[in-house]
Amino acid sequence: MIRVLIADDEALMRAGIRLILETDDEVRIVAEAQNAREALEACRAHAVDVALLDVRMPGDGITAVADITRHSSRTRVVMLTAFGEESTVTSALRAGAHGYLLKDTGPRDLIDAVRRAAAGDPVLAPQVTRQLVDFRTRLSHGIDTASRRIADLTPAERDVLRLLGTGLSNAEIAAQLHLSSSTVKSHISSILTRTDCTNRVQAAVLAQEAGLLD
Repeated sequence: MIRVLIADDEALMRAGIRLILETDDEVRIVAEAQNAREALEACRAHAVDVALLDVRMPGDGITAVADITRHSSRTRVVMLTAFGEESTVTSALRAGAHGYLLKDTGPRDLIDAVRRAAAGDPVLAPQVTRQLVDFRTRLSHGIDTASRRIADLTPAERDVLRLLGTGLSNAEIAAQLHLSSSTVKSHISSILTRTDCTNRVQAAVLAQEAGLLD
C-alpha cells in the first residue's frame, strides 16, 4: 500500500487528485494539507510514502520540501503544480523534491508517477526535463562546479550516474552495464554520498550539469 499526502491550498484540486488516485487499489490517501506547516505535520504523523505538494501553497512549497526531506527519509516529495518556471523547478529539486509534475498530467500518468516515486524512481514531466537540459546549457559556469563534485567518482560510478541522468531505473542501468541490481544500488548509494546529493533526482540533475549526457 502506497501512503499518499495531498497538499494544496485549493480544496477542489485536492478532491480531484484524491478521486484519481483512489481508483488504484494500491494507493491510500492518508492525509490532506492546505499549507506547508500542515504538510510537514502530516508526514510526521502518517508515515507518508509519497507527498504531492503544490509549489505556491501558503507557507511556501519549496520550504515544505526541504523540511519534509530533512525530517523524513521515508517520504518522497513530488511537486504537482501549474508552475513550471526553470527557477521554481531547480529550487524544488535542490530542496530535495523527488519529482516535478504539472497539473495537466493525465490521470493514468499521475497514478504511474506516484507508483514510480514510491519505488524510488525520479519523476519529471517531459516539459520539465527539457527545461532542465536547456537551463544547463545556458549555465556553462555551473559545469565547472558540477565537474568538481563528480571528480572523485570511479569510472564505474560515472557510468551509473550517466545512465541515472537519463532517467533509467536500477534494473535498466544494470542491464545496460551488465551489472547486478545490488551492485547498481551500491554504486548509487556511493554516488549520493560522494556528490552530496539528497536523492536520485538531484544526482540526475548533477549528471546533466556535469555534461555526462552530452
